[in-house]
Amino acid sequence: MPQDSQTNLLTKPESPPQPQGQPRTEEEQQPPERRSKPPLRWRIVRFPRRHPVGFLALLVGIVVLVIGGYLLWNYFDSYESTDDAQVNGHLNPVSARISGTVVATYTENNRSVVQNQTLVDLDPRDYRAAVEQARANLAQARGELAAANPNIPITETTNVTQLSTASEEVASAQAAVAASQHDYETAVADLRQAEATNVQAQADEQRYKMLVAKDEVSREMYDQRLAQARAQTALVDARRSAASAAQRAVEQRKSAVAEAQSRLDQVRRNNPRELQVRRADIQSRQAGVEAAQAALDNALLQLSYCKIVASAAGVVGDKHVEVGQRVQPGEQLLDITQIEDQWVDANFKETQIARIRPGQRVTIHVDALNQDFQGYVQNMPGGTGAVYSLLPPENATGNYVKVVQRLPVRIRFNKGQAGLERLRPGMSVEPKVWLQ
Repeated sequence: MPQDSQTNLLTKPESPPQPQGQPRTEEEQQPPERRSKPPLRWRIVRFPRRHPVGFLALLVGIVVLVIGGYLLWNYFDSYESTDDAQVNGHLNPVSARISGTVVATYTENNRSVVQNQTLVDLDPRDYRAAVEQARANLAQARGELAAANPNIPITETTNVTQLSTASEEVASAQAAVAASQHDYETAVADLRQAEATNVQAQADEQRYKMLVAKDEVSREMYDQRLAQARAQTALVDARRSAASAAQRAVEQRKSAVAEAQSRLDQVRRNNPRELQVRRADIQSRQAGVEAAQAALDNALLQLSYCKIVASAAGVVGDKHVEVGQRVQPGEQLLDITQIEDQWVDANFKETQIARIRPGQRVTIHVDALNQDFQGYVQNMPGGTGAVYSLLPPENATGNYVKVVQRLPVRIRFNKGQAGLERLRPGMSVEPKVWLQ
């Protein structure tokens, strides 16, 4: 379209101009509110010319709206937040480790305590008596050990003496065997000599017997030879008996040597065993001393449990122990909240954690204090909250229903901020994790 035509189009009046002096048409004579509006296209085209300031303001407004919308979109896209979050901390339960009766309490709910501060006293009299008994048992065990300690050197000396005596008995018995053997040999030699002499005497007696029968010798000489022959026979018998006795003596001496050697072997075998028995007895008594010492240590430990102290510094809560109450081991008496170490557990939806990473900056608004704190994402969870519940869902049963899960993200406060000491576990917070 030519430029002139465009100009005419832009400047074309809503109705044809009327000649000067001519009466207006019926439509022009109507009030403005009853006149018919020109087409929207004509009104839009004529608006910049008729209202240049308004048009310029409209353009500026549109530009500002676009830029503001872009910035607002970037802002909402720069963080993830949730109102399902709270402050958490360590709750240290304080419980009794022994049974006893409470005789004193030294704290109340909402009071601050320091570590190792005495909170509750139990009646210690029974445990003091147990300590005294354990000390007496230890003294007795040490006395028995002291009495048994000299037995080892005494046994060693006795063993040496027994071994020496047994060795001497063997040597003496062996010497007696040698002497008996010599006596036996002498007796055998005497027997042989007597036998030889007896043979000669018997021969002489036979020869004189024949001579006396021929009256070649006197009867007196024959009687002498006969007496000598009989005497030699008796001497042979005596020598034979002596040799037999000497032989029996040799056998007896040999038996005595075997018996003495047996005693010596027995002493050699038993002496080390007896020494081992003495040493084992010493070890047993030493173990008794150690057991008595352990019993004493345990009694002292039980006595120390009569004073129940704070396991950590913090604020006391949920106290339900009173004087005169009988407590049992493991019975919880109160809780201690560690206000020096607190954090935030923020339960983000699983659709929100795609860009959340450890170390990202977090702004934490605490509802109770109407105050903002700065922190950072410490770590990501190992599973959803439902997984760690008492009855976790079992999707394999077939009744699966998809529900958006939440994951507890742990957030830590930056140190040194004013107002951190006013935080308490359980306070509701609204964290904003800045993703940029």
